[in-house]
Amino acid sequence: MSIGYACLTIGIPGTSIRTCRKVNATEEKLKELILFNLESLENIIDYNIKNKIKLFRISSDIIPFGSSPVNTLAWWELFKPQFEQIGQKIKAGGMRVSMHPGQYTVLNSPDEDVVSRAIEDLNYHARFLDSLGVGSEHKIVLHIGGVYQEKEIAVKRFVSSYQMLSDTIKKRLVIENDDRSYTVSDVLSVSLTTGAPVIYDNLHNAINTSDVTKDDAYWIELTRKTWKPEDGPQKIHYSQQSAMSRIGAHTRTISLDPFMDFYHQVSREDLDIMLEVKDKSLSAIKCIIATTPQQHVKLLEKEWSLYKYSVLERSPKLYDKIRQLLKDKNSFPALDFYRLVDQSLEMEVTTGTAVNAAAHVYGYFKNKATEKEKIAFFKQLDKVEKNDGSLKTLKKMLWKLAVNYNEPYLLESYYFIL
Repeated sequence: MSIGYACLTIGIPGTSIRTCRKVNATEEKLKELILFNLESLENIIDYNIKNKIKLFRISSDIIPFGSSPVNTLAWWELFKPQFEQIGQKIKAGGMRVSMHPGQYTVLNSPDEDVVSRAIEDLNYHARFLDSLGVGSEHKIVLHIGGVYQEKEIAVKRFVSSYQMLSDTIKKRLVIENDDRSYTVSDVLSVSLTTGAPVIYDNLHNAINTSDVTKDDAYWIELTRKTWKPEDGPQKIHYSQQSAMSRIGAHTRTISLDPFMDFYHQVSREDLDIMLEVKDKSLSAIKCIIATTPQQHVKLLEKEWSLYKYSVLERSPKLYDKIRQLLKDKNSFPALDFYRLVDQSLEMEVTTGTAVNAAAHVYGYFKNKATEKEKIAFFKQLDKVEKNDGSLKTLKKMLWKLAVNYNEPYLLESYYFIL
């Protein structure tokens, strides 16, 4: 089983994706952006390999205006060496990648121009994955689309449009249930007609289900039958409902207790789980560690080194609890560890705790900083303590010190991003 995340890696320099306005999309600008984005993708792949993350969704924005007439570049030829290098890393790392076109890629629209653009967009996604040199188990995920007042006719339009797709697209295309229009039963019916494998989304099903008596395990088993050997392991989407947001909104982080219940209910070695969550790679690592058969406290100690100052900034009490929890080197208290971390991250940062954490972080530089840097830091620290200065500015100063003095422990810390 592989557990992964979508599109963005949190807190890792050199992994951002850039684009531009259409009016500025000259050939030179597009070349610059594509090269930048491919370098970012390679950095993401390197990060994933280092952290044993074997499932990743590539952003559709990686080639700006990839399916638009605005972009006339033969980018798959111009950047062939970069694609080959990234693809080789993906394959060597045993990683599975996917892409997920956005809400405007609609195959069942009654508007022929919309369908035509959707097909062009799918061509772009298929070409991107083909350029990486990866097999048909690396998928393109698509929703059925709208209902347009007549669901049965809308489904027929989807099937008709699907039949027009090239085999290059069809071998990669998988279809997913959504939270408004098409239940997993609807999508299974479309799969029966088209042969496209079905991605099961647990949150979408919780919101929009055809049978409330059936649990996740039932639907996962049913959708498993739509996956052929050449499609690779069955893949599903997992997310949790944010308590304070609109229906269907994803949580900031994956809460481990419900995830572990889900994991034990449906756990199979031939099942891949794509997490859809706001903290992306952080939740992926959390869930991978919580489910690893190689349980060793060093895994949690590494995580603690990343989270510790974010926790201290919010709750010195929970900071001490976690330190005590990790003292037993023969234990593996992953659930308790992440419960405490998550509990702390839900707390507000107060002036007192912020000043305390900043002072601890500054301790790395007290014997290195110049007199000018010391004066500037303590002046800003005093302002923050008196509620007369910006904590953001103070942390920027600490980040600059971490970069200037090359403190890897701090450069990797989540203190600067959470």
